[in-house]
Amino acid sequence: PQQGGQGLHHVDDRVGAGEPVLPRQKGDARLDRRLVGPRDAVEEHQAHGHQRHQRQASQQEGKNQHQSRCGKVQRRHDAALVHPVRHHAAHGGTEHGGDERRRRGVVLAKSIPAKAFGIRTGEPVMSARKKCPELTIVPPNHQLYSEYSRRLMDFLHSLTPDIEQVSIDECYLDFTGISHLYPSPAAAAEEFKNEIYRRLGFTVNIGISSNKLLAKMASDFEKPNKAHTLFPEEISRKMWPLPVDELFMAGRSSVDTLHKLGIRTIGELAAADVLLLESHLKSHGRILWEYANGLDETPVNPLPAEAKGIGNSTTLPQDAVTAAEAYAVLLELSESVSSRLRKARQLAGNICVEIKYSTFQRVSHQMPADSPINTCEGIYRISRRLFDSLWDGAPIRLLGIRASKLIPDDTPIQLSICDLENPKTEKEKRLDAALDSIRQKFGKDAVMRGSSLKPPRT
Repeated sequence: PQQGGQGLHHVDDRVGAGEPVLPRQKGDARLDRRLVGPRDAVEEHQAHGHQRHQRQASQQEGKNQHQSRCGKVQRRHDAALVHPVRHHAAHGGTEHGGDERRRRGVVLAKSIPAKAFGIRTGEPVMSARKKCPELTIVPPNHQLYSEYSRRLMDFLHSLTPDIEQVSIDECYLDFTGISHLYPSPAAAAEEFKNEIYRRLGFTVNIGISSNKLLAKMASDFEKPNKAHTLFPEEISRKMWPLPVDELFMAGRSSVDTLHKLGIRTIGELAAADVLLLESHLKSHGRILWEYANGLDETPVNPLPAEAKGIGNSTTLPQDAVTAAEAYAVLLELSESVSSRLRKARQLAGNICVEIKYSTFQRVSHQMPADSPINTCEGIYRISRRLFDSLWDGAPIRLLGIRASKLIPDDTPIQLSICDLENPKTEKEKRLDAALDSIRQKFGKDAVMRGSSLKPPRT
């Protein structure tokens, strides 16, 4: 690789709200205390996290039980270096972590033994339990993951400001400005991962390639504590033989479609007719074809992306079978979404309601607000209208509300006739402001609306 050119580092420190899992095996106490595997190193940390805090062990001792994965990308011709660094906690999609009794939570990370049972990252905990009834499930520690993620990002920012963080545990780092300080990108990768281990006590994987996509793919090669290259001339040998489901952005539904088309490997996808792919997968088919061919021109953007929407969803402890039950949940969700909008100082011009039935079928419906809103009552009114037009009467497993088309709350608003005819709007704003103040001072559960109380089942 030429020195003095551009470079990207992709740092992936994946953490979130779910549960790492491991199948129990009789007589193997090690498995109960340490969740092992290249993608699951943080599980070891999770299994020990609470005990470590209770013992008030030294900071360094805590560090030594935490591992991460780093991937790094180096562009040979214009010297672009991307490093994915992955924190082996993983990420989930529910606010409460994984609560099996409330049917909440997804698998954040899985050990190698768990993977042998067909358990997949991102699948519901209950589904994983069915595959392996004796699964050991370790609750996440989000505060600790965030702290280690912050430390990792602080270190990387000490190297260069050209970092694009794309999640709590993932970022890209442009190597251009610091390439002259290292003999080669590979040497820089070794130095980075060794220094991360020395400072933070966890290992990282580093992938080196010419763009962000190939960097990410390279970071998924052999682990842990490895550095890999995946340059364009290496794609046919290193990437094309891989199963198509290992391609970045190839989700389960897309993979099922590709399998039906007889496409099993990334190489077969790269050689496929892109028009055929588009006919079955729309624009996503072309994206997958481009990725299979190693094509990705997206630059590293150090500026944080503006939120395109704010939403919340919840899996119900019991399927909702009446409108009254669903309304109570929608009110809770409206409270949450409106509070987050106000905290972000945003107004929403569009509201969407999502329903997942007990059959796992998902449906959604959206509509614009008469004028941009961030009040609980305003969001709740629209959500009820959407729900009433969407629900077919079947048992409901999950409900969600998402607010989009966001604008700053100090944006001048053209009032609609509905606003002029509805004096409740200003009262709603004052009520929400009062509730926000009380909750900020005394906690989120200090006050609640009486209408949010769920009716008893008959």
